[in-house]
Amino acid sequence: MKIMTAIKPTGLAKLFLLAGVAAVLAGCSGQSDLHDWVAQEKAKRGAPIPPLPVIKTFETFIYNDQEKRDPFSPSADELNENNGPRPDEGRARQPLEAFSLDSLKMVGTIGSGASMEALVKDPGGVIHRVHANEYMGQNYGRITAISSDRVDLVELVSNGNGGWMERPASIALSAK
Repeated sequence: MKIMTAIKPTGLAKLFLLAGVAAVLAGCSGQSDLHDWVAQEKAKRGAPIPPLPVIKTFETFIYNDQEKRDPFSPSADELNENNGPRPDEGRARQPLEAFSLDSLKMVGTIGSGASMEALVKDPGGVIHRVHANEYMGQNYGRITAISSDRVDLVELVSNGNGGWMERPASIALSAK
């Protein structure tokens, strides 16, 4: 049994090989027209570049006139806003002030009238009893009223000018 035989090129294979070599050599010889075209393209002038736009200069203005207010400094009203409400920094923080109001849920009430207490569940599942004038939420929220279906509070939020403003908020009784 023969394992390997020598492969001898046949006449047809020799013809294909010879045609391939001829084609490669013929492709390399016809580049003079390509060089002519490249030279013509390089000789053409490019499109004109449009002129740069004129930069407008603006007149500077110095705010020395006492009748005109400098728009970049705070007004007298904004400076007086610092006399508004402020968070009581001296008091001890209460446990429910560690959580945002969105994460707290009212789950019920105990009592009636002025002695009504609300039951509020924190994100850890612990239920807390809260009364009026206690604090909860991260924005210094003070409880103003407790009803059977919600807890009303007033939060202190920054007004952006270094002062504080009051914002009403509430937590409604959850369905679960």
